[in-house]
Amino acid sequence: MEDVPIVHAVERIEAALARVEAAAPALTELRDRHVRFKASVSRSLEQLDQLIENQPD
Repeated sequence: MEDVPIVHAVERIEAALARVEAAAPALTELRDRHVRFKASVSRSLEQLDQLIENQPD
């Protein structure tokens, strides 16, 4: 029964793959939220830069 450790390793790999596949939709949503948040922060910083730039001396 030398192949038993191999069978267990394959089972662990398949279980890990199932967990990754189950998490994929949440990860995709998280990535999309991050992209939107980053764009929002960038716009806010640009507006702040413009306000500072246009301050009267």
